Amino acid sequence: MDYLYLFVAAYIAATVSASIGFGGALIFLPILAHIVGIKEAIPVLTIAQLFGNGSRFWFGRRELKWEPVLYFLAGAIPFAIIACTLYSNIQAALLFKYVGGFLILVVLYRRLNIKKIEAGNIGMIVGGALTGFLSGLTGSAGPTGALFFLGLNLSPIAYVASDAFASMALHITKIIVYSRYSLITMQGFLVGAFAGLAMIGGSFTGKVLLSKISRERYLLIVEILIILSGIQMIFFT
Repeated sequence: MDYLYLFVAAYIAATVSASIGFGGALIFLPILAHIVGIKEAIPVLTIAQLFGNGSRFWFGRRELKWEPVLYFLAGAIPFAIIACTLYSNIQAALLFKYVGGFLILVVLYRRLNIKKIEAGNIGMIVGGALTGFLSGLTGSAGPTGALFFLGLNLSPIAYVASDAFASMALHITKIIVYSRYSLITMQGFLVGAFAGLAMIGGSFTGKVLLSKISRERYLLIVEILIILSGIQMIFFT
């Protein structure tokens, strides 16, 4: 019965992530932690998300924007490696509160009628570094990465596909490092792959939903969810 819950939760999580670009880990992680334990849940989540992000990238691959993705990964990959090596020893609660406040402030700034600062390629590198570090500690940093990709003013499908490819590359890096430190067991790998298969179906469902929403409404939904994620980071970590 636990694995049935796991499959359904993974499918729902992937549908949410494919629809708005992030949020699936918040749904899936508590159930996963109940089945495999909190310590192994983060590495196993990384394996499952590799399937989910890979399928989201594939379904939207024709609209992916390569240049900002590569700059993002230039910052994300080295900082993900650093975070993964510190995974057993670091306390991330205070860092999360600062990041939560940062997310809220940037969304509010986007909505103010003042001259906007174009972060450009440097901004994507910095965003990648922050996202990679948080992802290595917690298994996912979707709202943080989403914020930087949102600033590119992409179409909803291009936004999700670009963010998904960056996340996929990040998860591959993390799996290599987690394996190096024996943080992934064979059972954990199989559980992650099982959940990942459900995520492929959820990604397709989310892609269908994504094609039915206007860009303006989509951006508003994503911004609201980023603010809610920021509040969660500040008060519930």
